[in-house]
Amino acid sequence: MTIDSTLTRLVVLASGDGSNLQAILDACANGHLKAQVVFVVCNRKTARAIDRAERMGVPVLYHPLKWYLDTGRTRLDYDADLAEQVAKYAPDLIVLAGWMHILSMAFLGRFPDKVINLHPALPGQFPGTHAIERAYNAFERGEIKETGIMVHFVPDEGVDVGAPVAIAKIPLMAGESLDSLETRIHNAEHTLLIEAIHSLMQNAGF
Repeated sequence: MTIDSTLTRLVVLASGDGSNLQAILDACANGHLKAQVVFVVCNRKTARAIDRAERMGVPVLYHPLKWYLDTGRTRLDYDADLAEQVAKYAPDLIVLAGWMHILSMAFLGRFPDKVINLHPALPGQFPGTHAIERAYNAFERGEIKETGIMVHFVPDEGVDVGAPVAIAKIPLMAGESLDSLETRIHNAEHTLLIEAIHSLMQNAGF
C-alpha cells in the first residue's frame, strides 16, 4: 500500500466483525473522509476485520495478548509493543472500533489526544461490555426510555469515560427484540463514527 501524504492517516484497532472498520474504509474510498486507513490491528485471529483490511490492501497486524501472558510478559509489555508498531505509521488519529482490550498508559501515553473509541451507550451509562443488552434490560424494567451511541476520547485507562466527541440518542421501543435493537444501533454507529472522525479532522486541521 502506498501512503498518500496529503491525507489524514488513520490507524484502526478492531477485535471482531469489523463493520465499523468497513464504514471507515468505504468513507475513505468514496471521498467522504479525506483520509486513509494506513494500518489495522486485530487481537483475535478469527476477526473478520482482518479480511476486510486485507481486501483493501491495508497492512494488518495480528497482535494477541495471550502470547505475552503465556511467555511471562505483561499487559504493559503488550501495550508498549503495540505502541511501537502503531507509531511506525505516524497516525493522526487512532480509532478503537470494537477493540476489546483496555489500553494502558504504556500505549495511550504515546498518543495523547489521538485515540478515540466507539461505545454503544450514552455518556455515563452502561460502560464496558454488553452495553446494548444492559440498556435493553433496563428499558424492560422501566428504568430508561432511550439509549444511544457515543464516540469519545480515550485519555487513560478509564472505561468509556473520556470526553465525548459525538453522541446520538436511540429511542427504545416497546415490543422490540434485542436483535432488532442491536441492528439499529450498529447501523447508527457507522454514521456517527464517520461524522466524529470528519469533525475531528476539521477541528484539528489534519
